[in-house]
Amino acid sequence: MKTWTRKGERVLAGFEQQEAAVLRGLVSQIEDMLQARAEETPQDELSELTGIRTGPSESPNDPVLSRLLPDYHRLDPDNPSREDLDSAAALRSLHEPELLDAKVGVATVVMETLPRDGGNVRLTLEEADAWVSALNDVRLALGTALDVTEDMPDELPEDDPRAPHLGVYHWLTWVQESLVEALTA
Repeated sequence: MKTWTRKGERVLAGFEQQEAAVLRGLVSQIEDMLQARAEETPQDELSELTGIRTGPSESPNDPVLSRLLPDYHRLDPDNPSREDLDSAAALRSLHEPELLDAKVGVATVVMETLPRDGGNVRLTLEEADAWVSALNDVRLALGTALDVTEDMPDELPEDDPRAPHLGVYHWLTWVQESLVEALTA
């Protein structure tokens, strides 16, 4: 990948075909997961009457989705009160649909602006902000799946099944950092 550069109100980079395929594949997987979560939303008659959308009241069971859609209210794990549980459920139900829309929206921007076969990417500042968010979501998802921690070494032993994917995680980190640097230059 050619590093991101800023030219006035545009941010530019170039992606090789394989890089574009990897990034499009990962973003597409996140988008699919988020859309599936949105489709799980229970039907609510009051929501249909008022037009106020509601979402699930419970956290996702999947650790990746749970990382992308965290609880809105931290519970005391040793002693959650009924009131705290109700607050957490209500906040999730009210805010998750908007969060899902935002996350699917930024994924869509990446899919629309990254050529399938690689090539040059030319983003507006708004599209670049969407890329930063989408890259963050992909990194969070991949980091969760790989169980990345702060003290994890940069390279894992070859026999570790996570080893080939950790390189992708580091590459995504570089792509995101390069984009942020270009935006703040």
